[in-house]
Order: sequence, then C-alpha cells, then structure tokens
Amino acid sequence: MSIDRYELIKRHNPILEDFDPSSPLSVGNGEFACTVDVTGLQTFPEIYDDHMPLCIQSQWGWHSSPTPNNGEISREKLRYEKYDINGREVEYPTLPKGQEELFHWLRQNPHKFNLGNIGFDLSEFGEKSISIIDKGSIRQELDMWKGIIISRFSIDDYPVAVKTCCHPEFDAISGKVQSDLIGEKKLKILFRFPYGSPLKNGSDWESDDKHITEIISVDKNKVDLLRIMDNERFFIRISFSDGVHLSRQGRNAFVLEAVHKRVNIIEFTCMFSPIPFRQAVVDFDVVERSCKRYWQNFWLTGGALELVESVDKRAIELERRIVLSQYLTAIQCSGSIPPQETGLTCNSWFGKFHLEMHYWHAAHFPLWNRPKLLEKSLWWYMSIMNKAIELADSQGYAGARWPKMVAYDGLESPSPIGPLLIWQQPHPIVYAELCYRVHSDTEILHRYKDIVFKTADFMASYVIYDEKNNRYVLGPGLIPAQENHEPDITLNPTFELQYWKYGFEIAQLWRRRLGLPANAVWEEIISKLSKLPKQDGVYLAHENCPDTFTKFNYDHPSMLCALGMLPGSMIDRDVMHATLNKVLTSWNFRYAWGWDFPVMAMTAARLGEPNKAVDILLMDAANNTYLPNGHNRQGARNDLPLYLPGNGALLIATAMMAAGWDDGHPEVYAPGFPKDGKWKVSWEEINPLP
Repeated sequence: MSIDRYELIKRHNPILEDFDPSSPLSVGNGEFACTVDVTGLQTFPEIYDDHMPLCIQSQWGWHSSPTPNNGEISREKLRYEKYDINGREVEYPTLPKGQEELFHWLRQNPHKFNLGNIGFDLSEFGEKSISIIDKGSIRQELDMWKGIIISRFSIDDYPVAVKTCCHPEFDAISGKVQSDLIGEKKLKILFRFPYGSPLKNGSDWESDDKHITEIISVDKNKVDLLRIMDNERFFIRISFSDGVHLSRQGRNAFVLEAVHKRVNIIEFTCMFSPIPFRQAVVDFDVVERSCKRYWQNFWLTGGALELVESVDKRAIELERRIVLSQYLTAIQCSGSIPPQETGLTCNSWFGKFHLEMHYWHAAHFPLWNRPKLLEKSLWWYMSIMNKAIELADSQGYAGARWPKMVAYDGLESPSPIGPLLIWQQPHPIVYAELCYRVHSDTEILHRYKDIVFKTADFMASYVIYDEKNNRYVLGPGLIPAQENHEPDITLNPTFELQYWKYGFEIAQLWRRRLGLPANAVWEEIISKLSKLPKQDGVYLAHENCPDTFTKFNYDHPSMLCALGMLPGSMIDRDVMHATLNKVLTSWNFRYAWGWDFPVMAMTAARLGEPNKAVDILLMDAANNTYLPNGHNRQGARNDLPLYLPGNGALLIATAMMAAGWDDGHPEVYAPGFPKDGKWKVSWEEINPLP
C-alpha cells in the first residue's frame, strides 16, 4: 500500500505557541530564504540574534568590506607557509606570522549578508516589547505541504492573521496580513535594510551612513529600489495591494501603511535581484499559488519513508526528523552553489561554504530520487575548474584540486586547517555517480566526465610512492577529516585511504561506460594502495596514531566512514565491528558533530546491527539535538544554532537503512531497521546507497 504522503507531512508541521528564539520558522526555495518570528514577519529580531537570527539571504548575496590600510591589503600579498612533502616543498595559505590582519580579512571576505528585515511597526503601542502580543494568543504553523507559514496572534484583543510564503523561482518573500489594526494605522509593515556584516546575523545596523537605498521608480502598487553598499549593487521591488501606501522612513527604511480606515488587509511582495527587474509585478496570490503547486509536487515526487505504525515510541520522533530534514535541505541546500553550514538562515564561518560538507548537505538528494536538486550546484565545480587546476598546478600536482573553505569565487580561504584537508577531493566523483545511478543516462556521463577525470588525476598525483614498502601512501603533510591531528605526522588516515580507492574505482567505471580503456596509473595505485592502519584489532585514525581512542577520542570518528558512508572494499568487517564498539564505549560525544551520529549508524547498518543503528541515530547527545523547527543544533554553541550537515547526513543514513546498499546487505526489507517486531517501515522511491 502506498504511503499517504499528505498525512505523513501534515503530522509533522511545526507548531509554535510562544516565542522560541532558538527555533524560528523559514520559507525558501534553495536560492533564497527568509526566517521569521511568531508574528509571521521579522518584528523582534533583537531577541533572536543571540540564538537563531532572523535573516533574508540569497545565494548571490555577497559583500566585501573595504580593505583596511587604504586598500593595501590584497590576496597577492599573503605569504604561504612551506610544508615538506616527501622531500618537496608545498605551500599552503595557513597562518603566516605577521600577517594576521590580512589573514582574517581574507577569511571574512567576501561574506554573506542579510538582505533586509521585514517586520511590523508597532510604535503606536509604545516601547517595542514582546509583551505587546497578548499572552496566550500565539499560534504559528508551518504548513509544509503548501510551503506557507500561518501565524495568528492578537494585540489589545485585536486578532492578527498572517500568511508568509516564498516564490519557488524568484527571490521573493510575500505576505498577507489581516487585522482591524491596519485601518487604525496601529499596524504597519516596516522594511529595513542593513549594511553587510560577516557576523552571524549578517547585519550591521549601526552604519547607516555606509550604504544607501535609492528610489528608482514609484507606481500605484509598487516601488523599485536600488541598494548601494560599497561595490555591491542590487535591486528591491516592493509591491502591495490597493488601499496602502509605501513611504520612506529613513535613509534605508520604508513603511507600508493603510491610507484609510476601511482597509483591514495588506498584501505585499518584496523581491530581491542582483539585476534590474524585467518581470511583471508578482502579487501575493501569484506567490501563494506557485508556492502550493511547487511544494505539493515536491512531496508527491521523490522518496518517502513512514514509521508511524511502529511500536517503538522513538519512531515518530525519527520520522519527524526525516520529514523536517527533507524540507530544510530543500529550502537551504538545493541552490546553484554549495551551501554554508547554516544554509540561508544565518552566517557561519562568515557565510562561506566548506566543500567537504557539501556531501552531507546534498548527497542525499539522488538517494531520495531528487537528483536535480544536487545537480543544481554541480555546475559550480565546472565553473571553477580552471581555478582548481591552477591550485593543483601551483602546488606541483596534476588535475583539479578542490578548495576547502570558499565563497562563490572558488578562491581558497586561508586557514590553519582547511588547506590541508583532502577528503573533499573525491566528493565530486561521488556526486556525479549518484546522479548517474538514478537514470543511467549517457548524457550525464558526458556532462560530468571532466569533473570525474580531472579529480582522479589530482588524486593520482597526490599519493606518494613508498619505494621501500612498495606501496602508495597519503601524507604526511595533510590533516584528516578528524581535524585534531598534526599534518607533519599524519600518515595514511583510514577514511581517506579507502575514499581514494573508491574514487579511483568509480573513475575507472566511468571510463568503461564511455568506451575508454582503464587508466593505467589509477589501476597501479589501486593495486598498491597502503593497507588500512590498525592496532589491537581496531582501525586507527591514521598510521601514526596509536592513541586514537585515548588522546584523540573526540571530534569526528572518521575511521568509521570507511565502512558506512563507503562500501569499504579494503575493510576487515571484524576489525570494523570492533572499531565501532570501541567508539561507542570510549568516544567523547560531547565533542562529536551532528553528522557523526548518522555516520556511526551507517557503519552499524552495514555491519548487520540495525538495532544499534537506530539507537545511535536517536542517541541523547547535545550535538544530536533536533529543534522544534527540525534544525540540528550543535549543543550550546552560539555560533552554530543550526547545522544542516546533520540533517543531510540523517537523510543519507535513513535512505540507506530503508533501501539498502549495493553489496552485502541481507535480502530483507529495510535492512537497516530492527527486525524485533517493534518497527514497521514503509518506504517508496528511495535509491540504495552504493
């Protein structure tokens, strides 16, 4: 029997009945998102800033602060540090002494910024305070089936009803407000625009003189604006229903209010664009209808997983996390460039994205039968291909080396850690393969073959031949996925070794599919790659780390990725079983990350431990917390109020647990879920993990 998808989604609609600064709701389309408080707008941003800020962000919305010292700072002046790699010097932009100012400016620029704030102007009620809202009057629901936030509250016993939605194709937030307070001119809508900031809320409200909002044109039902902020220029169109008027309230602020007492509804659309508007005015009704069509189609296509009929009381919570993670990654992680770790909600690491995290953000889309949502960002790798080739060449390598922490421009940000990471390198090969597996279309092979082959060429030139032991090694001179290891002694990290082999195997498979002969260099490396490091019957973080489970038992237990995230062709299953158990008994999970829990669950599933897989996914740990709005919070970390790699990793793990994996899983339905009679699993249109 097919899943009733409407009921599945509806029962997990987030409902808020009071202010919760750690769990506001968002609408978006992958390119653009807006987060609101319980008024349905962004009326009280101040109480959210220390928790989960109320921002409007877009994929194109980047800003660079003026360079200090009269522009004397530039990327070209950054000194690189030299590392000895098998007797050869390789330079990395880590942390050169005496260049701290340049180092931090390059890390912070360009940065994402908050496009604006749209909230109620409640100045007629006196001092701005949440106490203005009548106690007990709040009810806000995110209707995920329609992609609309419906908010109700009252002020002085006057009801206020608000609908908030985002256009699925345009960077436009639209709202409908109904209340008798509108005609009384006590309820107005205030549009404010900040100066860009690399901080979490992306906003500098204290620098009004550094930017300006010019009025370009005024019509009866719309006003077009030009925002000028340093070298950035972008456009805003505010359109509105009859009976209301938009007027300037400051250098960068405008207010929308009724023109007479008979008005009790305001409808508006605020559209943002990096180029002048060419399309006609998009009113609220158009946005609402488009939004409903898009989200109903989203939920009716692609994968679905239902657990509600399970006896285990934890099943409904896991189902909730899965549904909300599908919604959140769709609005935050499915855009035209890889997302930052906090998506389009607020800034993390100055809004820059980390390419090793792109896997956890978006690799689930093909598994849940939505490959186009991953493909939307794969073009970006092709767009920076020349820079990736230049990066590899500058370090003496062949092929394309993908950077770690970057903005839209693809330029590596300096970091004491990032430039030395390598586990993002095979990712694009895997993305291409995941997309191909959905439809097995030769067009995909031709579309992404350069990404696959150039990546493999770099990987081949990066390994070092150890003549004494007749093997190829990784390192020293790198930092593994578990980032607490010194690069000078890191040799043959378990996960990266297995990932290198897997990447070469896929690249060779692509050559066969295209009718090309096997690459002899890749084949040589596959046959002579170092064995995975182990000691006392467990896998180590890397070959020179005998104290993996004592001194280094925190951060990511990345050795588990070698069997779980990957099929683990080099793995001894008994050794990995012992490694998983050692992690579960000795790891300091206080310092684990949100995606580590799905990684452990995937390893447990491949090892035939479905009960353990579910226990891990629902482990009571601070960084495995899922808020009422569905976001994975990283404990008490103020800089990471949400962590989308945790949501995406959960979807990879549960897709695998439901649909299985290519080789070695038991021939049973939903092999990664317990068979103790307490779990009833229904799934459809989910693809197995390789």
